[in-house]
Amino acid sequence: MSLTRQLGIELPILQAPMAGVQGSDLAVAVSEAGGLGALPCAMLLPEAMADELRRIRAATTRPLNVNFFCHAAPTPDDVRLERWHQALAPYYAEFGLDIDSVPAGAGRRPFDQAACDALEPFRPEVVSFHFGLPEPALIERVKGWGAIVLSSATTVAEARWLEARGVDAVIAQGVEAGGHRGMFLDDDITTQVGTFALLPQVVEAVSLPVIAAGGIADARGVAAALALGASAVQVGTAFLCCPEATTSTLHRQALQSEAARHTALTNLYTGRPARGILTRLMRELGPLSEVAPAFPLATAAIAPLRSAAEAVGSAEFSPLWAGQNASACREIPAGEVVRALAAGLR
Repeated sequence: MSLTRQLGIELPILQAPMAGVQGSDLAVAVSEAGGLGALPCAMLLPEAMADELRRIRAATTRPLNVNFFCHAAPTPDDVRLERWHQALAPYYAEFGLDIDSVPAGAGRRPFDQAACDALEPFRPEVVSFHFGLPEPALIERVKGWGAIVLSSATTVAEARWLEARGVDAVIAQGVEAGGHRGMFLDDDITTQVGTFALLPQVVEAVSLPVIAAGGIADARGVAAALALGASAVQVGTAFLCCPEATTSTLHRQALQSEAARHTALTNLYTGRPARGILTRLMRELGPLSEVAPAFPLATAAIAPLRSAAEAVGSAEFSPLWAGQNASACREIPAGEVVRALAAGLR
């Protein structure tokens, strides 16, 4: 059975779940256009997730992908946190903020029993994971209600690890992709390669359907991925300027400017490597820094700084997540993006 039939969709186009820049509206629009819409839940408490899922189920009967992070909660390191605060102190002073009043807490929650309890009544057709997989009992429970399970791999080793643990398809995430790297077996950035280098290796290494992600923004990219053995593609950046996305005005402006030509992997905003448009914070502290606390603990000290800068029209302290190919990022309906990506496939 083809992956599109398995997923219950018309087109081999998956919308990448993008926490912080989308909600139910984008997911519905993509699913209604024949692709697979996705709801990112990494930043949602169970009650908020249930509200979004109710909106989606009221708006469409098409299949849906619900996405979660699977990171392990880090052990707080007071010494490292103090070094992080010292690094950010000059910026806090610049905006008249008090570095000593930074609130504790993290901005991402992993998939757990509470999330599974809230999710089960909706029985989404697809459940996907980033940073590996949750504990086996949770996977069994998700599969028990008939959901197809996907997860991201950034290396061949990760793809094999996922196959051995029962996923139904692997998302091969090339280094071009915007947002967080899905890497989970180690943190060696030198293992991260481009989509069209990674894809055929993963196709060769596993017997599962493979979904290509990273740098795919038009029909030619889709065709190239399928020619290299992908069963479908996952696209994110091309949807960021759609009216259905919740991308901020400052973020949209950056995506449609020359700034989008300059992206880098950075751990400054959350503690894990993620690709975004280069900002002042990334230039001055270095995009990848040992000072940043482990994911997701870096977020707490960034949030007040980001808010203060954005209030005066600056995105220089904001995570402007974007892939290396923002060429198709336009202010057009998401359904048009899906159709453009699928041009020539039927």
